[in-house]
Amino acid sequence: MHNGSKLILALLFFVSFNAVAQKSQILIARNAVGKLQASIANKEDEKKQLSIITEGLKAIESAEKDNKTKNWAETWSIKSYLTSFASLIDTDKANSDKFYEAANAAIKQARGLDKYEDNSGLIKASNHNILIKKQEKANSAFFNNDFTEAYTDLKEVSDSFPADTTLALNTAICALNIQNYDEAINYFKRAKDNGIQNAAMFQKLAQLYVAKYDNETAIKTLEDGLVKNPFQRNLTNDYINLLLDTENYTRAAALIEGNLKVEKGNKLLYFLYGYLQQVNGNNATAILAYDKALDSDQNYFDALYQLSLAYINSANETLSKNEADKASKYNNLINRAQFALQRANEINPNDKKTVQLLVDIYTRKNATDKVQELNRKLQEL
Repeated sequence: MHNGSKLILALLFFVSFNAVAQKSQILIARNAVGKLQASIANKEDEKKQLSIITEGLKAIESAEKDNKTKNWAETWSIKSYLTSFASLIDTDKANSDKFYEAANAAIKQARGLDKYEDNSGLIKASNHNILIKKQEKANSAFFNNDFTEAYTDLKEVSDSFPADTTLALNTAICALNIQNYDEAINYFKRAKDNGIQNAAMFQKLAQLYVAKYDNETAIKTLEDGLVKNPFQRNLTNDYINLLLDTENYTRAAALIEGNLKVEKGNKLLYFLYGYLQQVNGNNATAILAYDKALDSDQNYFDALYQLSLAYINSANETLSKNEADKASKYNNLINRAQFALQRANEINPNDKKTVQLLVDIYTRKNATDKVQELNRKLQEL
């Protein structure tokens, strides 16, 4: 045979041998995947699983260097699967992070090459592992107050598992911490739409809607929260306050009355009921409600302040009536207002509105020294 022919045959033999060698590396890697899955099923220890992964990655490293197998989707799918799982079980943080980075790069390559989705199972499993690792990294970032990184990672994980209410809730909390309020609403809403019962979440979502001047949606959100958490105190209080703020007085009254039957000692409910009655001009009923609130807490500043206003309003009303003892009634009501204000002033001496009302009462009583003393105090506040 001609020497040239021998050379060609030798080259062909070498190329053929090399192709077989590379194909055998892929077979070794495939085998490693099978062994790893069996090891996981048998709940073998992580050291054993890492040794199987090392064996598979050694074969893949060889396949990556070959001009043919480096363009196979299978090569990168196997690599992404092995490295992504290793990132979850390697207890050495530096090693785990390296595996994680390698898995991200490999899955990107695999997706680009897998035109016919022949490796979709491995790619899906790899993606699942990457997302679990991403969630771990997000949790770590969250506890280190790196909310931007935590949000970026959690957002991706939540978008992949939209029905998971805990993921949606945590993503929303991260969005809140980086002041991305629109995204916080999106993820709180996702948690709500998927059945979360967390009362604090309904509160926060309603507050975000109020900040956007969307009071109707805020009211609806609190109503939804109360369906899941009947008579929950904070939700109820927010709901009543929002109804009062939006002048839905009839709805607020009905709700307060219903809740007072369940929570008879709730000072805030009595205070809100009193306030509602006061807004509607029912000062006598308001006074009774504030007294009930003060029975629970005699140092309840807001109740004392509003009680004094109710007494002043009632005193002013007596002046417009044709009653023989109206002067006596007027003085009695003003004295009660003064007493409530003095108690409120003792509790919160720096509250300007309380001092101003006291000035008004002492002015009515021509107590000049007291007026001058309180006016000096007002200048200091």
